[in-house]
Amino acid sequence: MTRPYHSPRRAQEAAETRRDILRAATDLFSAKGYARVTVADIAKEAGVAPPTVYASAGSKSEILHRIISESIARTDAATVVEAVRRTDSLAAALTLVAHGTRLGNENSRQIVEIIFAALPVHEDGELLWRQSTTPYRQALTAIAETLRDKGFLTADVSHTTDVLWFCFGFNAWRTLVKECGWTWDDSERWLARQAVTILAG
Repeated sequence: MTRPYHSPRRAQEAAETRRDILRAATDLFSAKGYARVTVADIAKEAGVAPPTVYASAGSKSEILHRIISESIARTDAATVVEAVRRTDSLAAALTLVAHGTRLGNENSRQIVEIIFAALPVHEDGELLWRQSTTPYRQALTAIAETLRDKGFLTADVSHTTDVLWFCFGFNAWRTLVKECGWTWDDSERWLARQAVTILAG
């Protein structure tokens, strides 16, 4: 029986090509908007032929989903959840959540803006939003469960998750930093205070 041939060098080259394509697409989506970018544009920016884009990274919609998935994979939600477990007060816990979500949003701000620009024109905006927000809300749910288990809150987990999403979700950071022109530091402090006020009330 013949073994399937596997070339580590070819696999590495394929991975590098995919990274180049995703990087090119990210830059183009950011500069021109999702709707105005074509696969041919991405191919030209990445220095490959359009069929290579399809073979390596998929359609334009699939490329955007890959970009979002990789951005989510780079977040460190588990570290924030673990840090919250070691706190001794609601205020200390929410200060950590504010800082952790601030770092996630600040480091991913280019991707967040691409998502918001793509939502009205994407082939399946609802799916795009679910993909973008579900892992985020799952992390906030884990934090809500921790706050309950530590006795900091009596509200049910679903309610607490909604409050955390209201205070620390994409829209909260984007409204203050992008639309209102606040600094990330000022936004972090203010959102932490609001979360404490709401959840301790």
